[in-house]
Amino acid sequence: MPTGIKSVRLSRREWLARCAAFAAGGTALQPTQGAAALPITRFAAAWQAETGYQVGMLECSGPGLAARATLDVPTRAHGLWQEAGGTLLAVARRPGDWLLRWRPDGRALARAWIEADRAFNGHVISSADGRHLFTTETHLETGQGLIGVRDAASLQKLAEWPSHGMDPHELLLDTDGSLLVANGGIPTLPETGRLKLNLDRMDSSLVRLAPDRGTLLGQWRLDDARLSLRHMAWGQDGLGAAGPAGRMLGIALQAEHADAAQKQSAPVLAVFNGRALHTAAAPRALAGYGGDIAFAAGRFAVSCPRAHGVALYDSAGHWQTFTP
Repeated sequence: MPTGIKSVRLSRREWLARCAAFAAGGTALQPTQGAAALPITRFAAAWQAETGYQVGMLECSGPGLAARATLDVPTRAHGLWQEAGGTLLAVARRPGDWLLRWRPDGRALARAWIEADRAFNGHVISSADGRHLFTTETHLETGQGLIGVRDAASLQKLAEWPSHGMDPHELLLDTDGSLLVANGGIPTLPETGRLKLNLDRMDSSLVRLAPDRGTLLGQWRLDDARLSLRHMAWGQDGLGAAGPAGRMLGIALQAEHADAAQKQSAPVLAVFNGRALHTAAAPRALAGYGGDIAFAAGRFAVSCPRAHGVALYDSAGHWQTFTP
């Protein structure tokens, strides 16, 4: 990197969080808990270049972005995860077949390919003790969701647990070590790839699994079966009466309604307080598509690319504003 430029590594979600904090505050970007101070100069990302798909580090360069470290990957990457030692993991977008560990300087360290009858669903996280990795996967013959348990050092699979649903997407650890998994619930077939089929059979749910054996500890569904639970972020609970450590979980939603008007006005955020799961109302149409979610400055921020902006809610899921 050029001399004198401060390096701050940010994930896409941290970048979204800081942008949301700026949009809501209207003054200057403030560092969120666990994030470095400004200026924002570097962040990890995945993108499509002229030569194919890549992951790497991007740096703010004038009004645009410049790639400072790049690594070619076989297909489009989706979820990125930073490990405790500073290395990064990238996993293929669903239905994907590769998992990669790499360094911020663009050097690949280890790769793993999934079994022929399984597919990665785009997300990976580390266990609380760092010894294992958890990946969301799909059994291609049955369509059922799985959580892959992998050795963190070798990336090799040690076990797999049912996700108790279809199309598991993002997963997060709770403070007690349990796993929360968003089952997107959208049926697909291996021969049709990402094509969505039989949406009348959608079964999206949030599940809590024990981190040692994958035992089902709880399962929650929204009243509207056509809302797919996708990405998640922990936020503080302003009511102080919710789940472990008094936190709320925000979940970005993607609507799959057949009726265009119903889809256009569908909510993009659900909140979970440890006991109940419900949608968050918005006074304007957001095209029924929450791309990702972050929490910053006491607010949930949901990216709404089809509505061309970011929707902001308070820590309990109450509407605040929309930033183009």
